[in-house]
Amino acid sequence: MFGIPGCDTIKKARKWLEENGVDYQFHDYKKDGLSEAQLDSWLDELGFEALINKRGTTWRKLPDDIKDNIDRDSARAVMLENQSIIKRPLLDTGSAKILGFKADEYQQLFS
Repeated sequence: MFGIPGCDTIKKARKWLEENGVDYQFHDYKKDGLSEAQLDSWLDELGFEALINKRGTTWRKLPDDIKDNIDRDSARAVMLENQSIIKRPLLDTGSAKILGFKADEYQQLFS
């Protein structure tokens, strides 16, 4: 699981995983870093539109010209510079990547 501690959805996801006996490794990409290769993998699989958290403070603080003209390349640059703009948690099972936390989605994935 990838994300930044303190986020309520990360807390809920981690609690759900622990209560349901799912072993996981947490990667705090603000503390532990985010490689360009990892981000490129996410972009290829999920797309930049899904990865950007447009409801967060980081997005709202971006200049309008960046927000209005965002594309894969500019989104990639913004995400590498400011990882807190990436939706979280991002659960990577090796075969699937799930953004955000929905208990029913996790239940279906791990049943």
